[in-house]
Amino acid sequence: MLAAPLSPELRKRYNTRSLPVRKGDTARILRGDFAGTEGKVTGVNVKKFRLRIEGVTRETAEGASRFVSVHSSKVMLTKLNLDDKWRKEILESHSASAPSGEKAGVGEESPSKPVETQPKKEA
Repeated sequence: MLAAPLSPELRKRYNTRSLPVRKGDTARILRGDFAGTEGKVTGVNVKKFRLRIEGVTRETAEGASRFVSVHSSKVMLTKLNLDDKWRKEILESHSASAPSGEKAGVGEESPSKPVETQPKKEA
């Protein structure tokens, strides 16, 4: 539910379009007040569907610094945290399933039969 698109380099490397965001990934914000900011994901709030990213803060009225939460659809993952064995295996299986030198399923049209239309019956 908290998936974010991968950068073009990661898409080619792992042959996948998006992944769930995890603590430790590096993300670039694409929209909003902090667009263009890149930082490490320091927290994921599954209940509110929001991410905390290093360097994305706002000052409160008292002068304290607070993290600003960002929705996962507004970011792009640029580096992945591959400490998790399960996540690493998933990515390896995605990249192994693609034919070498080609992107599987991207830009290919599936062969389809022409649709036959029935002539309208006149009453």
